[in-house]
Amino acid sequence: MSTMPVRQNHRKNRARRIAIGAAVVVVVAGFNGPALWRIGSEKYHDYKINKPEYKAANGHWDYLDVPSEYRINSIHAALLHTGKVLLIAGSGNNQKYFDAKKFESVLWDPATDKYKKIPTPKDMFCAGHTQLPDGKLLVAGGTKRYEKLKGDVSKAGGLMIVHNEDPDAPKTLPAGTKFTGKKNGKTFVSKDPVLVEKAKKVFDPKTGQFLRNDPGLGRIYVEAEESGKEHETGTEDNYRVQGLSGSDSRNIYGIAQKLALDKKDFQGIKEAYEFDPVAEKYITVDPMNEARWYPTLTTLKDGKVLSLSGLDEIGQIVPGKDEIYDPKTKTWEYTGIVRKFPTYPAIFLMDNGKLFYSGSNAGYGPADIGRDPGVWDLETNKFDKIPGLSDPDKLETSATVMLPPAQDQRFMVIGGGGVGESEKSSEKSRLVDLKDANPRFKDSASLEKGTRYPSASLLPDDSVLVTGGSEDYRGRGGTNVLQARTYDPKTGTYKRVADPEVGRNYHSGSILLPDGRVMIFGSDSLFADEANTKPGVFEQRIEIYTPPYLYRDSKPELGGGPKSLTRGGKGTFKTKDAASVKTAKLMRPSAVTHVTDTDQRSIALDMKKTADGIEVTVPKNRALVPSGWYMLFVTDDKGTPSEGVWVEVP
Repeated sequence: MSTMPVRQNHRKNRARRIAIGAAVVVVVAGFNGPALWRIGSEKYHDYKINKPEYKAANGHWDYLDVPSEYRINSIHAALLHTGKVLLIAGSGNNQKYFDAKKFESVLWDPATDKYKKIPTPKDMFCAGHTQLPDGKLLVAGGTKRYEKLKGDVSKAGGLMIVHNEDPDAPKTLPAGTKFTGKKNGKTFVSKDPVLVEKAKKVFDPKTGQFLRNDPGLGRIYVEAEESGKEHETGTEDNYRVQGLSGSDSRNIYGIAQKLALDKKDFQGIKEAYEFDPVAEKYITVDPMNEARWYPTLTTLKDGKVLSLSGLDEIGQIVPGKDEIYDPKTKTWEYTGIVRKFPTYPAIFLMDNGKLFYSGSNAGYGPADIGRDPGVWDLETNKFDKIPGLSDPDKLETSATVMLPPAQDQRFMVIGGGGVGESEKSSEKSRLVDLKDANPRFKDSASLEKGTRYPSASLLPDDSVLVTGGSEDYRGRGGTNVLQARTYDPKTGTYKRVADPEVGRNYHSGSILLPDGRVMIFGSDSLFADEANTKPGVFEQRIEIYTPPYLYRDSKPELGGGPKSLTRGGKGTFKTKDAASVKTAKLMRPSAVTHVTDTDQRSIALDMKKTADGIEVTVPKNRALVPSGWYMLFVTDDKGTPSEGVWVEVP
């Protein structure tokens, strides 16, 4: 009896192969499970984020391939009207660079991907900056001396206030001047020259009779001649100035409080410069009246610039002596009023010419002075506090943006942390509408985690990109937030987008580019590991975020048009996409440091169609549209923006 050939059971054989394969995987995983899982996970992640549909929904991150000779510790960045980005490090928070006077700036051209080193005359590390009406960038302040922590201070020192009772002439004391205490007998030496103003004669307002001379004052940092705790002083003392003779020996003297081995903070400088985007160089202008480290510069309605706060040449908060720069005369004048803020206060020009202080700041200064948000009238020094801010004790290292359009005068305060090196951080996003008769903060959508140092950039589709930051101070404990999201001002909601690859915390920032992408730079982690045992290394890598709107099939294009637009005036621009264009706006370029950017704003324009393009009308309000250069963007019916076209509003 013949037998038929037996047909193999492929299902059983396949099941057997799968079982054997699974067993092999289990055995191998026993040795290398986490590594294999991680490799597989990373490969899948790379595959997923590079799929066209993922990019179209979430955008994409890329590294900027910066040649090694141009990599610097970028702490400041500004977009210039040439389309190039100025990156400023100064000494880059590096004591060795400071001691070697190695101060750096680099110019990057996004259009050609070319780089250029810019000679940097002073240490602009932690300066302030703002865009000027003529397109130059004003940079003021910086670093005179690095901080010393308490354990590193070997010589007692501190502030010496020098008095001059001579009403006829000021007095300059050179560096190295010695001051000897009349009670304690200890001698301290000045580190820099100091100008002591002449005394002011005071007369009786009714009789005109001379009453007294109010001494002129000068402030200088002094140190003990020798190291050691025995050279500390405990109380206030009057100090004789050595080397003086005649009436000077009587009229000029010093007064100092405790001079000790305490921590010495960073000290500021007075120097100021304009960076010329066309000549591509720094131009020296008159120095400020006050030395400043961590100041804010805010452009005012008339094109002048307010400089405020910062640490002075002694390392103390500038005591409310705000001053104004006139770009026409290149000189500074005191405002004549006193208003105290912490360093890098987020202060914005409002559409009525007043100033809005959001409460965001970069720290330094008393925890109970100048922390409340409000509206400030610079002419009268009246300050109206705004209530309702949630997490008011977590405003340091928060970010503030003027939401688009600027006409709405709505601001959002994002994240932040506790005073100093606090572990506290806030996930809140707080909104305030300054058009309300009685403005009050209210919470909007929250971030997923408490976030210090969030970067926030306005996008031409009227959303806001919020990315980076850390839960703890300077990323301590491996707490960098590797997340990005866009905020929709119309709906008050966040949308999670592609995650960045690099953690960003202290000394980071973001800049909108003319092509609609966003550049993210910097980060200065305190530690390099989660256990907080290895010192951090400055993050020199730069990332570029390409938003979803740049992965669409088409985008509107703007052609020829005027290079200048007047407030209240009209301008016609050619475009073959006029039928699909729905909105037009002017976007002021960013100048950012320490997640503080008071320049960026997006101004909606009235628009109508023409035969071969569009006609836009600029608002008349000078406070809404400060003089300067702007990027003109249009968006289509899908919200896809064109590339920005540079126009000047004189």
